[in-house]
Amino acid sequence: MTYQEATTYLFNAAPLFQNIGAGAYKEGLSNTHLLDEHFNHPHQNYRTVHVGGTNGKGSTSHTLAAILQSQGYRVGLYTSPHLVDFRERIRVNGEMIPKQRVIDFVEELKTSLLGVETEGGFSFFELATALAFLYFAEKKVDVAIIEVGLGGKLDCTNIIQPELSIITNISFDHVQFLGDTLPKIASEKAGIIKHNVPAIIGEAGDKDVRTVFERKAQEVGTELIFAEEEGELIDFNFSPTHGYTYQTQTYGELHGELSGYCQEKNTRTILAAVNELNKIGYGISKVSVEDGMSHVCQHTGLMGRWQTICKQPLTICDTGHNVGGMQYITRQLQETPHNRLHIIIGMVNDKDVNTVLSILPKDAIYYFTQASVQRAMPVEEFSRIAGKHNLHGSCYTNVGLAYSAAKQNACKNDIIFVGGSTFIVADMLNNIL
Repeated sequence: MTYQEATTYLFNAAPLFQNIGAGAYKEGLSNTHLLDEHFNHPHQNYRTVHVGGTNGKGSTSHTLAAILQSQGYRVGLYTSPHLVDFRERIRVNGEMIPKQRVIDFVEELKTSLLGVETEGGFSFFELATALAFLYFAEKKVDVAIIEVGLGGKLDCTNIIQPELSIITNISFDHVQFLGDTLPKIASEKAGIIKHNVPAIIGEAGDKDVRTVFERKAQEVGTELIFAEEEGELIDFNFSPTHGYTYQTQTYGELHGELSGYCQEKNTRTILAAVNELNKIGYGISKVSVEDGMSHVCQHTGLMGRWQTICKQPLTICDTGHNVGGMQYITRQLQETPHNRLHIIIGMVNDKDVNTVLSILPKDAIYYFTQASVQRAMPVEEFSRIAGKHNLHGSCYTNVGLAYSAAKQNACKNDIIFVGGSTFIVADMLNNIL
């Protein structure tokens, strides 16, 4: 079996959420427990940190992993979705899981679990999570940063007993699964808060959302830490060309490699997490925090967060895809010096397309396109909806064609932005890497 055959088996034998959306979503942890028992509970062999939330959980997870690596820990990192290669989801000290290990896992699945009774068959994410937990045990990691896939309470990562739980923020996303109000979404994400495990809330949001977290913490019996109230981050300065410089209470001056406007919020969460980990004996030094924050992409392979693809014209891609994420992106685009703004954009059909489009700049030149996943909104339909919001441009059947057109039209002092969907960014990176 080749690596491509192994990943094709995973993607096809168990539906891939990023391709088909709702059809791949499956509530409940029964299959996860079955897989966990089959592999002898591998996640119990190492410490874990659980990271949930609507936006920022990927950046937070990668940065914490980078900081812990800098401190000398052997760190597992499980995130989703992947952009170019499935193996991005499962890393140890930044190195992706080997192709052969994925092949071996699939071959074992096809024999040892053949005929096992499940609820509707194993989902892609259940299998990927089982592989991650097993691989981290095999590699004898000291600690694993585990990012929630979707929601919290019923997410299959939620079988772990972490040393720290983190919820970055609450915004509207996946409302068909998690609820159509912020308190309902918060209730699902609060499901990762556990007895006697400190929980950090990055952004509390409105009063009703805060109440949801406070009630959950009281119900299970644990401490709640609101990162915005900790006062660790004293001040910060942002430059579109040099990124963030932070002044902190404990760690002095820090430089943040990640430069999206949302990173100031994420940094408050990350620093609160480091402080909590130090309370339980991790011994993370100022030097390690500084190194991890300033080299997060190098240490962990993170891509797609306000990532510079080209400097002339400045070409940026970002995976922000919901209202909360696009608000930061729109603001940063407007405040970054440029002549004309070119936006290559597409979305998937289960997002709040109208609200996202309503906040985008009207004076940009648009290149409407669609990603190479089944969930992608057809470009003609997307363009029609965009027109209702006074956004105008041309349609392209794929991201590569849209990028070629934008490059041809742009001058050196312009900006080209690529985004609207994680999968648009994935196609872009596949096009240039």
